[in-house]
Amino acid sequence: MAVKHVLLAKFKEEVSPEAVDDLIKGYANLVSLIPPMKAFHWGRDVSIENLHEGFTHVFESTFDGVEGIAEYLAHPAHVEFANKFLPALEKVIVIDYAPTAVN
Repeated sequence: MAVKHVLLAKFKEEVSPEAVDDLIKGYANLVSLIPPMKAFHWGRDVSIENLHEGFTHVFESTFDGVEGIAEYLAHPAHVEFANKFLPALEKVIVIDYAPTAVN
C-alpha cells in the first residue's frame, strides 16, 4: 500500500532564494539515497483562495508503506539533511496518508 508523506513549509525570510534552491535539490536527492523513498514532488503555493496560512512550499514523497517512512526518518542521509533543512524553516507541518480512490 502506497503512503504519501506531505510536508508543508515556509522558509525563514533570511534564507536566500539560492539557499532554498539548494535545500530543495538536497531533498530531491534523497530519492537516490534512501531505497524506501520511491518518488518526490514539490511545488510552491499558487492558490487563489489565500488559505495557505503562510505556508509557501509543498513537498510530497511516496513510500510503499508506513514502515518505509520509519526507515526513511531513521536513515543517516535523512537525518543529515533534516539538520540543514529544518533550521531554515519558519513553519512546518507533516502529514502522512494512504491515498484512497473514490469508486
